[in-house]
Amino acid sequence: MSPQNSQRQEQEPTEAPKPEVRKRRSAWRIIQWFLIPLLLIAALGCGLTAGYVLLGKREFAEVLQWSTWKHVYDLVFAP
Repeated sequence: MSPQNSQRQEQEPTEAPKPEVRKRRSAWRIIQWFLIPLLLIAALGCGLTAGYVLLGKREFAEVLQWSTWKHVYDLVFAP
């Protein structure tokens, strides 16, 4: 490599990301911070409901009552 070629490469400025790329990055950050946790919470709720109704052989109406989940919490975290 000649000295002239290396000087040209050093002098070429690096290009800044295009606005389209920035939009994609910001959209991905929104997905990461909001959508993924919401999907995880929804999956947890669906799993708890399926376990209570299908495995526990209970009625679905009981799933919607706060006292049911308070009782489950007390059973799991009882001292």
